[in-house]
Amino acid sequence: MNSLKNSVRLVGHLGNNPEVKEIASGKKVAKISLATNESYKKNTGELVTETQWHNLVAWGKTAEIAEKFLQKGQEVCIEGRLNNRSWEDAEGQKRYATEVVVNELLMVGKKAS
Repeated sequence: MNSLKNSVRLVGHLGNNPEVKEIASGKKVAKISLATNESYKKNTGELVTETQWHNLVAWGKTAEIAEKFLQKGQEVCIEGRLNNRSWEDAEGQKRYATEVVVNELLMVGKKAS
C-alpha cells in the first residue's frame, strides 16, 4: 500500500521540448510541460474537450532520456509523485508551484514530426 501514497500517473502530449540543464553537481534536470485532455458531451450534445497542463520535473537518467528522445507534441505516459514548493521572487512576492517529479517515463505514441 505504500506505493499508492503520493502517486501520479498521466498520459498526455508534450507542450514543448524538454528544457534540460546541468546543475553544479553534474546531475541533469529536465522541465517538461504535459497536456492531458478530457472530453465529454454537454446536455445539448455538443462535444467539449478540456485541457489541463502539468509541470513535470525529471532528474538524472530520466532527464537524460527525456533530452534524447522526447519532442513537443509526442504522447507519453509518466509516473511520479506530486511536489509542492514555494519561494520568494525578485519583488519579494511569495510564489508557489506544484509539479510532478517523474520516476518513470514511457513513450506511447509516435515521435512528433
